[in-house]
Amino acid sequence: MSFNVWKCIFFILAFSGLIVLLRNFTYGESWKYRILSNLQNQIQSSNLSGNLQMFYYNSPFCQHLGQSLSPVEELENQDLFNSVDWPHSKFGSRPHNLSQTSDPAHSFFTIVPSKKDKSWYVGDQLEVLVHMHDFEGQPKRYGGDLLLTRLHSPKYRAGVAGQVLDHKNGLYSAYFSLLWEGSAQVEVMMVHSSEAVAVLDQLTDKKPDRAIFVSLFRRDLNTSETTVCNICLPQHQGPLCNYTDLHSGEPWYCYKPKMLGCDTRINHAKGGYLKNVITTEEALLFQSDVNIKVHIHSSSMNTINVLPSRKENSNEKLDHVKLATSGYYYQDLWRPLLGGITMRQFDKVSSSRCLSNKLVYMYGDSTMRQWYEYLVRLVPEMKEFNLHTPAKAGPLMAVESNNNIMMHYRSHGPPILYTPVAVSELHYIANELDGLSGGPNTVVAISIWAHFTTFPMEVYIRRLRNIRKAVVRLLDRAPGTLVVVRTPNPRELGQDKSLYHSDWFSLHQNVVLRSMFKDINVLLVDAWQMCVAHHEPHNIHPPKAIVKNMVNMMLSYICRDGTRKN
Repeated sequence: MSFNVWKCIFFILAFSGLIVLLRNFTYGESWKYRILSNLQNQIQSSNLSGNLQMFYYNSPFCQHLGQSLSPVEELENQDLFNSVDWPHSKFGSRPHNLSQTSDPAHSFFTIVPSKKDKSWYVGDQLEVLVHMHDFEGQPKRYGGDLLLTRLHSPKYRAGVAGQVLDHKNGLYSAYFSLLWEGSAQVEVMMVHSSEAVAVLDQLTDKKPDRAIFVSLFRRDLNTSETTVCNICLPQHQGPLCNYTDLHSGEPWYCYKPKMLGCDTRINHAKGGYLKNVITTEEALLFQSDVNIKVHIHSSSMNTINVLPSRKENSNEKLDHVKLATSGYYYQDLWRPLLGGITMRQFDKVSSSRCLSNKLVYMYGDSTMRQWYEYLVRLVPEMKEFNLHTPAKAGPLMAVESNNNIMMHYRSHGPPILYTPVAVSELHYIANELDGLSGGPNTVVAISIWAHFTTFPMEVYIRRLRNIRKAVVRLLDRAPGTLVVVRTPNPRELGQDKSLYHSDWFSLHQNVVLRSMFKDINVLLVDAWQMCVAHHEPHNIHPPKAIVKNMVNMMLSYICRDGTRKN
């Protein structure tokens, strides 16, 4: 062959190699996706029309996006993943026979007798043994069920969350700190069977896009388009608009409208949920009043009488850290055991005095907006400004001029699963923190978790890490700044909510958040235990009685006696 022919062949091979290289660079080797057919029939609670593109992908989740991790961050990630490792059902991803899955009606618990003198005393530890059985009444031989336990007393309006140990053989131990005298009743609830947990685990891996996000693009009143958005989208389905935050590096993409430019994006909104994300057989694992949040009965007694602390134990300090018990209720008032905070009760006058000359910035989801709304009602003469913004997303602002108090609430940046939010109001918490001067008159409160339950844990860790870095920078330049972080909490569940926002997801978030902020000078408000220990039903938005205790804990931190921990 002539030199020109060889030259042409070489050029073609080189060009093909470049295409392959660019393709691998763009998508990453971990990308595996496929186009969904008949999407319009797959979208639940959505008013969208047309052919909006979606995708599936497998873990690891979009590794080629966002900041690269340092060796220290890589190691931390591994530790965090290990901390939320969960025993797997022996069924794995195989089809389930409902009769062989965990049945709370056939399961039971027993109170383990006291090892000393057959009596229980304040300061002791109570152990309860839970026996899981299937629908045929046969004992389970493996673990992985999600159980929530509490010890409570209606008479004293007292309650404390239990700590559950999975023995991985169908048996579970629940441990309780005995913290008040008198009657105490054990309550055990199965949130999900181990087989249901296996399905939820598969959903996170295979269908992390089951919550749909969209944006409206508009040039004028007559020209508009809506496209799907997410943390990452495959480019082969169309050109993308890249809205990655330049400061924090948080990725966000939308499919480019066919007739409009990327700069015509108007808002961010919830687009609904994918339907039919599990099989008909798997759906049997998620039945209200059957195997979702059903109480397990006692085989004998479920109540004990707690005697006053024994003299030999009067000088001993119960190891609440070992038990991981952060506090308990008595007379419906939360009594923290960790963190060195003396809990105070605040009324209208004392709350106003506590917040005098304070700038209070609240960031996050609607569980933080609850705090803002509670304080607006509590503090006398607090006046809200009408910023003409959505009540759910904000931003919101209120001022009390007599005592020089300013309160501000702003939703976190995408993903956000509620009312449409204007693009101009999509602010990331890390960026907001970097814009604060801080100081002893500045209070920052953060709650971010509820909109991340459909995503793999890597996404949540990355967001928390960015926020943590910003908190550290804030405390470095203004050490007197007070920072409060609220943990996730359990919520009401049916089949639909279980598949997208299960307590199993938020429990893992709770563990990760606590771990990531444990060595920073911030106050953690343990919303998880405060909701589990309380007698009110679980709700994504806890009732006023619980919110009051959460806010009182924050105010006790702001106006506490003594010095802060270092």
